[in-house]
Amino acid sequence: MADKPTFEMPPEMRDLAEKNVEQARMAYGQFMEFMSQAMNAWSSSGAPEAGNFKAIQERAVAFAKENAERSFSLASEIAKAEDAQEVVTLQSRYVQTQMQTFGIQAQQLSWLMADALRNMQFKAPKD
Repeated sequence: MADKPTFEMPPEMRDLAEKNVEQARMAYGQFMEFMSQAMNAWSSSGAPEAGNFKAIQERAVAFAKENAERSFSLASEIAKAEDAQEVVTLQSRYVQTQMQTFGIQAQQLSWLMADALRNMQFKAPKD
């Protein structure tokens, strides 16, 4: 039986991929900082509904940062992978973990949304 051909990424290509991942990570960090500042400005604008949704905004930003960091970590690991089988293994593990994480995050955001809506109902002006 013949050996299956393996794909190996040249070390130079891995180095370049790793540098690209780091540049993307830095650009994303700057973008998230800008978004956080914009959301904080909206929250402090005095809009009555802003206060009710501050916890949701903060949690959503935290989730986005966590998810992005996991994605950048995956990209970094893939850049260091020795062969296609390792890439598939890394990707599989990442997808399984993220599916569980997304479920938990969606549940937490829905709880926060329900609380915010409840708070808005209690604070609604009575005619």
